[in-house]
Amino acid sequence: MCAFAACANEGHRVSMTKDKSVFICTECGTNEPKWQGQCPACMAWNTLVEGIAETASTNRYSNNFVSLAATGQLQKLNNVEVADVERQPTGLAEFDRVLGGGLVEGGVILIGGDPGIGKSTLLLQVLCHLGKAESQAIYVSGEESPQQIAMRAKRLGLDASEVHLLAETNLEKILPTLQTNKPNIAVIDSIQTVYSEALQSAPGSVAQVRECSAQLTRLAKQLGITVILVGHVTKEGALAGPRVLEHIVDTVLYFEGDQNSTFRLIRAFKNRFGAINELGVFAMTEKGLREVTNPSALFLSHHESQVAGSCITVTMEGTRPLLIEIQALVDESHAPMPKRLCVGVEQNRLAMLLAVLHRHAGVACFDQDVFVNAVGGVKITEPGVDLAVLISIVSSLKDKPLAAKLIVFGEVGLAGEVRPVQGGLVRLKEAAKLGFTKAIIPKANAPKTKIKGLEVFAVDRLDQALDKIRNS
Repeated sequence: MCAFAACANEGHRVSMTKDKSVFICTECGTNEPKWQGQCPACMAWNTLVEGIAETASTNRYSNNFVSLAATGQLQKLNNVEVADVERQPTGLAEFDRVLGGGLVEGGVILIGGDPGIGKSTLLLQVLCHLGKAESQAIYVSGEESPQQIAMRAKRLGLDASEVHLLAETNLEKILPTLQTNKPNIAVIDSIQTVYSEALQSAPGSVAQVRECSAQLTRLAKQLGITVILVGHVTKEGALAGPRVLEHIVDTVLYFEGDQNSTFRLIRAFKNRFGAINELGVFAMTEKGLREVTNPSALFLSHHESQVAGSCITVTMEGTRPLLIEIQALVDESHAPMPKRLCVGVEQNRLAMLLAVLHRHAGVACFDQDVFVNAVGGVKITEPGVDLAVLISIVSSLKDKPLAAKLIVFGEVGLAGEVRPVQGGLVRLKEAAKLGFTKAIIPKANAPKTKIKGLEVFAVDRLDQALDKIRNS
């Protein structure tokens, strides 16, 4: 009886050891034996979630493909041959712009966005185009059935005859399929649904996402396959899963846009083969995503006549200049604390700019409600729109419309100086191309040669810019 009890206790102890739970940080992937409010590794708060401790495996990579030892030889840097990276067009020029010119052989791309924003639609369009271009494409779906994907292709009017489909979530079945067929491009939709049998945790966990993305990246580099991973996002808008996921891949793209609007934006936040902060603009139609060749028209209102509180500025999104309308509404406040509300512009910066406007230009708004909006729902993070924000506020406060075809840009410092911005000449040329005839810009951004059809007023102080507005 005692022997039986001892065996039972031993078996229970082995079972408890096998299923031992740990707490994993969703930011850095650190394992902790017990829950803590703050991760001791990355110091992030409330990021530890419970999971199952993984058992050690000695043959984790033993059956996976060829070794990378041949590419890991010691060599001098100046002996490395440098060649231009060949790129494959996707059939969507706006998508190619964000990627840096097209797809790169062996590149791994991570694209995230809200549910229903159009990620699967975009990638299906790309695969159908590449299939017609004699590039073998495989679509690995872990969320939708083959019938659902076929229905979408039919609804969009796409020729999907050359696109191969695999409805699978098991990594050990996906990898041999890609190794055998060796496609030019493979889409994994989505990485959160893929799981490896070597791990005990559920699909979508930190360990599974990290392991599956690492193995797919390893395969992409060995066989020269372009792999696109579709990622989920959290309620805060960040990519779900461990932070290391963004470090593993070559390119990180975010799909943005309001589902109530037809327009979609793709931004590059990381790109080893091109510039970051590039922007691609699309319009969602019944036939899928359509490129918007002139995105500045989206962010400009069309008034029948000039209205007070409206000022046009030029902002840079990567290498692309965008014309955006800044609208301001200044109204008498009937509350002890006047309101300061912003849409598309940082609210703390607005408070600072209002203080500069009062101190260095003598325009007080301490008893006024101030509302600022960037038309079109675009989010502006650069300080190059400071001068346009202040001029639109003064225009609304004085109820005086600005001159027609006027463009304004420049950063405003705390001392009231108008500081230069990057890409000043590119901004001016874009404004002149779209028919603008006047520009108020920082003195340091004044062009050395005259731009045809554009009269430039260069200022170095805020009060000088306001004097130009009053005299125009």
